[in-house]
Amino acid sequence: MEHPHIKLVNQTGYVEKQNIYGTDFKGNEVYYGDEIYIHEEDFWLADEAVLSSEERQLLEHFGAKKIIANNRH
Repeated sequence: MEHPHIKLVNQTGYVEKQNIYGTDFKGNEVYYGDEIYIHEEDFWLADEAVLSSEERQLLEHFGAKKIIANNRH
């Protein structure tokens, strides 16, 4: 399992997250570069610590797409 700081540096180039994308359906802060599930106007942080495998399966079943949070939402 990769350390969260290493994962963050690999994703963003920074140790601390920059530029908040928004708050997901469950109240989690999402930053540009995070993986999210998006369906219609709602989005969920795709982190395994936030969504269970069952939740991810349900989102995919109902048509949610897994994308990288960016300004083209």
